[in-house]
Amino acid sequence: MAAASLNKNNSAVKRIMQEAKELANDPSTDYSAAPLEDDIFEWHCTLRGPAGTDFEGGLFHFRILLPAEYPFRPPSIMMLTPNGRFELNTKICISFTNYHEELWQPAWGVRTAIIGLQGFFPLKGQNAVGVGSIEYPSGERKRLAALSREWVCPHCKESNLDILPDPPAAVNLSSSSAAPPPNSALAAAAPPPIDTPPKETLPTDSPTEPPIDAPHEPVETMHSIDTLVPSGSPGSVGPLPPRPAPFIARAGAETPIAGIVQEARQQTQRKTSLLLVDGAICVLLVLAFAILCRKIV
Repeated sequence: MAAASLNKNNSAVKRIMQEAKELANDPSTDYSAAPLEDDIFEWHCTLRGPAGTDFEGGLFHFRILLPAEYPFRPPSIMMLTPNGRFELNTKICISFTNYHEELWQPAWGVRTAIIGLQGFFPLKGQNAVGVGSIEYPSGERKRLAALSREWVCPHCKESNLDILPDPPAAVNLSSSSAAPPPNSALAAAAPPPIDTPPKETLPTDSPTEPPIDAPHEPVETMHSIDTLVPSGSPGSVGPLPPRPAPFIARAGAETPIAGIVQEARQQTQRKTSLLLVDGAICVLLVLAFAILCRKIV
């Protein structure tokens, strides 16, 4: 599909052209990706093996096939470079490919798929199981990683190393800075010291006054309560005797509150006795009234 014959109003074409422009303007040292000139729905990508794994130092070429409904449907990924982790020319099953359309989000893109694929390389065991997954020995993966650098894509006609060169080594800024001169050179360049005669001190007849001590601010000394009360033996100290807590009346002490309570109790007892007498009188009156009514009847 030539670029000139594309429908520029198509949402998928707009999205693909936008992503191709962003990847071209913001390249990465870990991957390189671009659509084919005759079919923008097929991308060829070169990915650097993740550091600290069996794939470190390797460069792996693969295809990304975008559906016509992109970005509303996920892409498909097919590895082209022998790697010992994924089968070749087979659509591999990982969470952001066409095998798991329910997990795909339209906000993702080609860059998301590339970075996600790099994270799936070091997985092992049950986490690495899926369509298109293989598990070669560590030594074989390292051997394939070394060979992958010179692998040439039949369509791109370039080696992986030409497509994605190694990043330049970091410049050692300390080597470019001038070294300080040795101590001997500094000593030779330094001017000779000037001898100055010692100052003579004149004798004085006045006696030397003792230094005046600066006034000391009083320092609060924290004493233990136990050390302030002497015990029975002279010179020894003992603990303080127990003292009653403040604001709490001890047993047997007369307080105004206790007198008020006592008086209230006595008044209550008087009222109770009066109520009993009144109740007895009422009962007697009721009985007398009942007997009188019975005799009349």
